[in-house]
Amino acid sequence: MEQWEDFVRGRYNPSRKKEDFRDYEHATPGVRDFYRENHTRMTRDFVLTKKREYMPLAKKRMSVWEAMDQLDRIVDDSDPDTDLSQIDHNFQTGEACRRDGRPDWFILAGFIHDLGKVLCLYGEPQWAVVGDTFPVGCRWSDRIVFHKFFDANPDTQNPQYQTRLGVYQENCGLDQVDMSWGHDEYLYHVMKPYLPEEALYMIRYHSFYPCHREQDYQYLMNSHDQKMFYWVNEFNQYDLYSKSDTKPDAAALRPYYEDLVAKFLPSELRW
Repeated sequence: MEQWEDFVRGRYNPSRKKEDFRDYEHATPGVRDFYRENHTRMTRDFVLTKKREYMPLAKKRMSVWEAMDQLDRIVDDSDPDTDLSQIDHNFQTGEACRRDGRPDWFILAGFIHDLGKVLCLYGEPQWAVVGDTFPVGCRWSDRIVFHKFFDANPDTQNPQYQTRLGVYQENCGLDQVDMSWGHDEYLYHVMKPYLPEEALYMIRYHSFYPCHREQDYQYLMNSHDQKMFYWVNEFNQYDLYSKSDTKPDAAALRPYYEDLVAKFLPSELRW
């Protein structure tokens, strides 16, 4: 019965291939509605407002595990590949990294990479938390998922934002670029004092599919970005292809990840 229900939802495939993931052409109406709202409302002014609100990291203090346990309440509306909660996805990703013998910092980044989705618990709507990310303040790439929905975005009325470089300079470096607001950017700032730069790039840009998958926006990157995106691409296979409908045994896995978290992170973090 479970397999039949999964099949009806379009999830079950015992021989799932890479091309079966990120199949937005056959996305559900809910996924399409998510991207319609995201692309319509994600203006540069909105991004700058959210950065001013959240970058002080003054919302609360909590441990990784307090944040992680709350993710059990969140299912990503933008994801066409899974119906499991975010904590399940995090365990799946961490375990995929672990099976391949990746370094501890890499496994930890895989395990916590979506932890920034706790933004939803502050009352943020999912369109301002999840989904593929992209620069704001310059022309949107036509390789962004559901690109046509940008037609309703108010930034289309700003001529400078509709040029190739927009407000940026050629090869200025992604650190100088305002990305669409969401869990990637938020968690990057939370983790910045503690993790290696390679892990921070993986966290900050793992949803930047127009760049690391479609090879667009290269003109905004500098040589250091190009070097670090080796790790973003290495990580992407675990974030994307570790998804399955089998729920991980969180209770059995938790002791290993408790030790791993304690190795790198303090008992309480600023959020």
